[in-house]
Amino acid sequence: MTAAAYDAVIAGGGVIGASCAYHLARAGQRVLVLDRAATPGAGSTGRATGGFRAQYGTAINIRLSLLARAALRTFRDDTGVDPGFAEVGYLWLASTAHELDELRRANALQLHEGLTEARIVAPDELRELAPYAVTDGLAGGAWCPTDGTLRPLDLLRGYLAAAARLGADIRWGEEVVALERTHDRIAAVVTRTARHACGFAVDAAGPWAAHVAQLAGLALPVVPLRRQVVPTAPATALPPAMPLTIWLADGFHLRVRDGRALLLLPSPGDPADPWSDAVDPAWIDRVAALARARLPALRDVPVDRAAAWAGLYEMSPDGHALLGALPACPNLYFANGSSGHGVMHAPALGLLASQLALGAAPALDVRALRPSRFDEGEPIAGSSLL
Repeated sequence: MTAAAYDAVIAGGGVIGASCAYHLARAGQRVLVLDRAATPGAGSTGRATGGFRAQYGTAINIRLSLLARAALRTFRDDTGVDPGFAEVGYLWLASTAHELDELRRANALQLHEGLTEARIVAPDELRELAPYAVTDGLAGGAWCPTDGTLRPLDLLRGYLAAAARLGADIRWGEEVVALERTHDRIAAVVTRTARHACGFAVDAAGPWAAHVAQLAGLALPVVPLRRQVVPTAPATALPPAMPLTIWLADGFHLRVRDGRALLLLPSPGDPADPWSDAVDPAWIDRVAALARARLPALRDVPVDRAAAWAGLYEMSPDGHALLGALPACPNLYFANGSSGHGVMHAPALGLLASQLALGAAPALDVRALRPSRFDEGEPIAGSSLL
């Protein structure tokens, strides 16, 4: 094996790992990115649909979104790539008074955290904001015009290209198979073909993050969860700039991308194989029926079953990211466990991880995201859906 010294070695070349690489390289670090996939975007990033929101029910997620939103607005100037960030809005629909109360509580926190444009809307206004949906009988909703959508692969492409220009070494088809520890520190990251000495390492391996941590003898509570998506056939039934719309009751939501509506509904993974990314035909039937019932414009638009896909979320026990190091190994930094919010929060998480690793004051107080919080009995309280 050959050896090469780097300041930082990052396990994972998805959008969070790429963001870490960019921010570290911009700070003058010698960076190596290693990814098990043969090409960029072959993991969870390439399966994401690209929603973006700051409408959350926990302060830390709101703050992450506001930091990420600021970066998205300058992303093209910073990297040379347009991430496709479109502030088309994000509309939550409440079916009951209880659900509307949930949205009100979240909205009060959002206003407190500086998301002043987010607001609660009455049923009459819902009909104006969502003329494409059945709104009769709804209790109300929540609306934020500065939420919206982006293009995950373009975000990834921008970070990788900018990191490479800044000198980062990015290697595909190189899986991390060992982490060498000297006492409590990572001394080198090992693949099947090379040993890479480093000052510190970053675990940005998404659903595989717990496996990477285990190589260092650390337990990380991150597990995979299948997320399924089915597009409609190409159609003009819905406006291209429609808000990303979500029903709070069951999480059914949709956005328009490339002339199709992308339909999503939370579902459990395959009980026989948590790593399976096979699409369940019965799930397609269910989500198609919901679309027909809730969106009259789609009643004559078939779903494209052959184009359906699934990817893996990286779930943490409280549905929030893990960011920082564990006391047992202070130079192995974690940037994972985003639980479905990784693409939208990648600009913030990459910046914050780089600041933590370099000993700089982070742009946000990220103590709530420390990986040790579960062992300490301090998980983040609040819904990860909201």
